[in-house]
Amino acid sequence: MENQVAQTLNWVDKITEMVIEYAPKLGLALVLLFIGLRVCNWIARIAGKAMETAGISHNIVPFLRSLVGISLKVLLIFSVASLVGIDTASFLAVLAAAGFAVGLALQGSLSNFAAGIIILIFRPYKVGDWVEILDKFGKVEQIQIFNTIITTPGMKTLVIPNGQVVENVVTNYSQKGMIRLEVSVTMPYNESFPRVQEIIKGALETIPMVLKQPAPEVGIETFDTHNILLTVRPYVNPDDYWEATFEVHRAIKQAFHENKVNVAYSEGVEMGSIGQ
Repeated sequence: MENQVAQTLNWVDKITEMVIEYAPKLGLALVLLFIGLRVCNWIARIAGKAMETAGISHNIVPFLRSLVGISLKVLLIFSVASLVGIDTASFLAVLAAAGFAVGLALQGSLSNFAAGIIILIFRPYKVGDWVEILDKFGKVEQIQIFNTIITTPGMKTLVIPNGQVVENVVTNYSQKGMIRLEVSVTMPYNESFPRVQEIIKGALETIPMVLKQPAPEVGIETFDTHNILLTVRPYVNPDDYWEATFEVHRAIKQAFHENKVNVAYSEGVEMGSIGQ
């Protein structure tokens, strides 16, 4: 009986010592954890507002804000654990090893993820822009974390990994708010270039989609075997690209017909009129 009482008193003494030793640390840790979580949330909100003020895409601000908050909370938990006396070195080692393994397994996806962050922050293009990526031309429909979605004029949906976007040249046709058409027109050698030039410019003036400024350019590109190759370069809004291209061809053909501009046929190199 006396041994049991002595053992019980011994356990009471040990528990009392542990309470005396760890209770202040545990109490302080709980207070720091409570205050720290609030501070982490506050810093995450401030960081989110700062990113919005800096003009970072709203598509990525919530993600970055959450990432900041989670990172701060993880640091807070490890700091509080160390304060209590828990050895966090082993946890950090396991976490680092797990992170390394995941990184190796998902290196392609992580590359696209990092590229998506870069695109959304620096914004080489935005939703609605006409771009050319990897020789693919289309309108940007979505900018996702891993991929960029564009729609071609033929209504095909292209999913391009962001990693390939940042590693290649991106041509943004909407950055300047206008795009220049490249239209080729042939003219026979016996025609007057100044006359044909004025006819083409007059035809372009009848097209509402063609911008007045910068003024359209009409010049001789090269001398072919049977005719002279002209280049017509009007400027239009990016959204009018294809419609304006068709309209420019139609207007020039009609103007040639009305002004009786001849064309050179390669068969026999005979001169002939052009129909309406």
